[in-house]
Amino acid sequence: MRPIVIIAFHAVMFCIVALASFENAAAQPPARQQIRLIVPFPAGGPTDIVARPFAQMLGEALNSTVVIDNRGGAGGSLGADAVAKSAPDGRVLLMATVGTHAINPTLYTKLPYNPVRDFTPIALIATAPVAIVVHPSLRASSLDELVALARQRPGKLNYGSAGVGTPGHLTGEMFKRAAGIDIQHVPYRGSAPAVTDLIGGQLQIMFDPLQSVFSNIQGGRLRALAVSSKERSLIAPNVPTISESGFGGFETTAWWGLFAPARLPAHITETLIGAAGKIVSATPFRNTLEPLGVVPTLMSGQAFAEFQASEMIKWGKAVRDSGATAE
Repeated sequence: MRPIVIIAFHAVMFCIVALASFENAAAQPPARQQIRLIVPFPAGGPTDIVARPFAQMLGEALNSTVVIDNRGGAGGSLGADAVAKSAPDGRVLLMATVGTHAINPTLYTKLPYNPVRDFTPIALIATAPVAIVVHPSLRASSLDELVALARQRPGKLNYGSAGVGTPGHLTGEMFKRAAGIDIQHVPYRGSAPAVTDLIGGQLQIMFDPLQSVFSNIQGGRLRALAVSSKERSLIAPNVPTISESGFGGFETTAWWGLFAPARLPAHITETLIGAAGKIVSATPFRNTLEPLGVVPTLMSGQAFAEFQASEMIKWGKAVRDSGATAE
């Protein structure tokens, strides 16, 4: 009987050790694993531009391979939903935007995910102001002159944006209310065709993130009147903010942040927060984004969650005021 007892004892101990090893492996931070970073927009767009250098540096920080998975559609909702429904193990992350996590909850009548309940906020990593640009032929060299012109010609000037519910569109609507002017919105499917029409004279004004129009500002094809951020842009220091142009407190920014599925274990959350902090503060990340007009901006954990909550209130009101909806 004694050999049988010894054998049984060893078998039980083997099972316990194996189970503990399995649980320990499952609970490990994402280091040395392949991580999928879902970008909820097509390749080559503004979100992709932020995500790709971040993904490379995240892989280096965690000694892992980070693979970009572009899943565009429904204003970023399809990609965000894929992350919301993924296992909370740190292997699937989302490069979220102001659209997916602040605008879409009000814009879309049926959103397949909850932007708060279904995610673990990791870190805000970058922001970009919206620029107000005009065709050079328009008799407005400042925001004051644009407002005066719009008041002289109510309903006659039009402005383009990258589409209904985009930061450009909603910033335009917020500015209309702040300035008490009537200018007509012309939505496009993306920034490129809107910029083309603005340069061609079919539009007079455009509200769009600075990185999308900066090369045309530099080339003299467009004139920048203001930016929507709290402070002036490093790449356009001569362009005043909307706030300092007589509309105190006006501030909007496009932003990008890292999220994981809800219920992510605390130690994995802390690992990702630490890695994101080192990346955003590092010179290589800044040198990659700042020349494009995108500002590396770090806010992590609870502070990021509170920022998102305030952004949902701000952009939600802008959506409701504009009357915009999407299916």
